[in-house]
Amino acid sequence: MKNRTKEKNGVVILLSVVALMWIMHTVTKNFVSDPEFIKLLATRDSFTADRALWLFMLRAHIVLAIVSLITGPVGMLRNIRTRSIAWHRNGRIYVVSILLNFIPGLYVSWFAAGGLTVAGFLLLNLLWLGTAWLGYLHIRRKQTAEHSKWITRSFFLTYANLAIHLLLPLGQHAIGLTYASAYAFAVWGSMLLNLGLAEIFIRKKWIT
Repeated sequence: MKNRTKEKNGVVILLSVVALMWIMHTVTKNFVSDPEFIKLLATRDSFTADRALWLFMLRAHIVLAIVSLITGPVGMLRNIRTRSIAWHRNGRIYVVSILLNFIPGLYVSWFAAGGLTVAGFLLLNLLWLGTAWLGYLHIRRKQTAEHSKWITRSFFLTYANLAIHLLLPLGQHAIGLTYASAYAFAVWGSMLLNLGLAEIFIRKKWIT
C-alpha cells in the first residue's frame, strides 16, 4: 500500500515539475521576452479585435491558467489530501480560477486563427470548465471517486496549452500543414491526447 502511495505521489510530483517548467517558460515568453505578443500577432493574416482589450483578456487568461497549474497538483498529492483537508480545499481556488478564466478564454478563442481553431478552442474551454465543475459538484455530494475522475480530466485539460505547443511544430514540419491548419490540428489533437491520457491515469489509478 505504501509503495502504491509513493508511486502515485511520484506521478503527481512529475506532473508538478512539468507544470512548473511550463509556467516558467510561459512567464518568460509572454511577460518578459514578448509582452506585447508581437510574434503571435505576426502569424495572423488579419486581426479585428480591439488590441488593448485583447491584450488584457489574453494576459488574464494566462495568469489564471498559471493559478490552475499551481493549485491542481497540490490537491492531488495524497499526503496533503489525507493530512490537511484545509490544504486540499485549495481545490476551490483551482475551480474558481477556471470559472474566472471562462470569459477571457472565450474572448481569446474567438480571435484565434481559422474557423476550426476557433471551434476547437471554444470546445476546449467548455470541456475545461465542465470537467472542473463536475468535479466540484461530486465532492459537494461526497462522491469522492467520481470527484477524483472528473478533476483528473480537468487537470489534464489544464495542460492543453503545453500539448498544443508540442503538436503545432509536428503539424507544420512533420506533416507539412500550413500554420493555420497546424494550429487547428494542435488544438483538436491536444484535447484528444490529454483526455486520453487522463483516462489512462484514471484506469491505472495513478492519481485517483
